[in-house]
Amino acid sequence: MKISASIYSDKSRSLKEVILDLVAHQVDLLHVDCNDDLSVFEDISNIRTWCDVPIDLHIITENPSKYYDLLERNPVEYVTFQVENLKEPLEIPTSITGKKGLAIITPTPISAFDPYADFDFILIMATIPGQSGGKFDRLNFSKIRQFRTKYPSKSIHVDGGVNGEVSFILRNMGVSSAVSGSYLFNGPSIGHALMNLTKREIESSFEIGDFMIPLNEAPSFEVADCSTRKILEAVEVGQMGFALALEEDQQLFGLVSSADIRKTFLKHLENTADIDPKEFINRQPMCVQASATVIELLHTLKKSNFPVMYLPVVNDKGQAVGIINFVNLIKGEL
Repeated sequence: MKISASIYSDKSRSLKEVILDLVAHQVDLLHVDCNDDLSVFEDISNIRTWCDVPIDLHIITENPSKYYDLLERNPVEYVTFQVENLKEPLEIPTSITGKKGLAIITPTPISAFDPYADFDFILIMATIPGQSGGKFDRLNFSKIRQFRTKYPSKSIHVDGGVNGEVSFILRNMGVSSAVSGSYLFNGPSIGHALMNLTKREIESSFEIGDFMIPLNEAPSFEVADCSTRKILEAVEVGQMGFALALEEDQQLFGLVSSADIRKTFLKHLENTADIDPKEFINRQPMCVQASATVIELLHTLKKSNFPVMYLPVVNDKGQAVGIINFVNLIKGEL
């Protein structure tokens, strides 16, 4: 996941000092907020003389057309318009280069992106736009999942309340870019903050239940009437490499992975027709509680003596309530 540094969040230094410090720490993108201020393009012009770090421009305006000429003369790598403020159609000319995105605030549904499905990405504002130091609204975790399901090929960017813990969660959810402002500049150093944003967690205020894939979106089958065919179909249709085995009341009976299927077939290779379907099921899979924090999750993973690609999530009654899948986290580090 790329980190886009909000360049106006540091009020104590000149813009040039801030930019050169970010360049020295190899930040991925420079996030430029434009609250209907044409003079921002003077800063963009200056930044181009100081470095070649990609610029991530977020424009809040009622009339986007007045920015088109400026964008043609001052091309940026990413340009985003805030949808709630628009008073005229957003019809960006094809002559404007760079990836194009639509920004929405927390109360706005992801369906707002539908008229702009030809855009490259969505920017989800997880705090109030323009409010530095706000807390990430956990409602946006479900919005990220919804958008990923509806538009699997589009990128997701997030702005607001991104600290070390939120960054880990966003990477796990497959977010492409996260904007960081006050967190990046208010720590001991930019380097220290970047390490927390890209490598490890430093605090924990969210629970697994806040961002897990819910049970109704997870591959599963009922143990009571399972067959080899139903198990194989559940794993295949789910496209996650596993399926949860559930008893009545959604009690977690176990888990079947592609590896479990392979091992069982190898064991009975001479007589596969006689396999009891329950032999495929791992009755003691590693699990995590929905009420566990991110730090507790990481401690659980560190105790494992084998790579963990996914975890069932259960409540205090042993009922399955969702899953955690680490595929996006791995992809995001490439």
